[in-house]
Amino acid sequence: MADPRELLDVAVRAAFAGGEVVRSATRVRPAGHKSSATDLVTAIDLASEAAITALLRRARPQDGLLGEEGTTRAGTSGLRWVVDPVDGTTNLVYGSPHVTISIAVEEQAPDGTWRAVVGVVHDPAREETFTAVRGRGARLNGTPVRVNDPVPLDQALVATGFAYVAASRARQAPVLCRLLPLVRDIRSHGSAALELCWLAAGRCDAYYEDELAPWDLAAGALVAAEAGAHVTAHGTGVLAAGPALHPVLATALERNEHVPVPC
Repeated sequence: MADPRELLDVAVRAAFAGGEVVRSATRVRPAGHKSSATDLVTAIDLASEAAITALLRRARPQDGLLGEEGTTRAGTSGLRWVVDPVDGTTNLVYGSPHVTISIAVEEQAPDGTWRAVVGVVHDPAREETFTAVRGRGARLNGTPVRVNDPVPLDQALVATGFAYVAASRARQAPVLCRLLPLVRDIRSHGSAALELCWLAAGRCDAYYEDELAPWDLAAGALVAAEAGAHVTAHGTGVLAAGPALHPVLATALERNEHVPVPC
């Protein structure tokens, strides 16, 4: 595999290229939708992915690509770049600052599965860049970060997110309703990558979401794990929390699936 420092440098430059597209956006309007009428895509999403993938093609032409907005390329190196050019498109449309660019480098194992070895999540509004290299820790603007641990369930600030398909939301809402009385509070900022990185930085204590795509979580999950979080699959999404909180929250979520809605 290539030197992780080289991969990290390319990932940061690519994330900043996407960030410049987002920062220069003035009037953002929906240009279409994906999984549902509320799952938006804008010209900024497309332009950001184009800027990112152009840089990656120049810097790493032998690697594969998997982009949210449709950019795909089979590589020959055993590495692929997983790109979310705008994580938080609805926030972007509404002028909310909770928008990130997420880029992960994954390596392919002999069994065909992929695992992230480098992750970068860039927050252009706050000028914050979260980075991680597998086995080398996680950083925010170069400073190491660490998850909160231990945290009891009733003192936990838990972040979550929701799918755009109505049937999925109908399933997710009762779980949230049952969990709310058990924890300190719930947050949802509309960017899976941001939630995972804020968990890494101690800005929340846990994050769960049960429907995510690879580009939603590839970089952020590595940042959280390298900051000390226990990160596991949750449906097609993720459950991440400090080591003490994770099993307690996992049990609470499992039990909530079988308890009548109290509100």
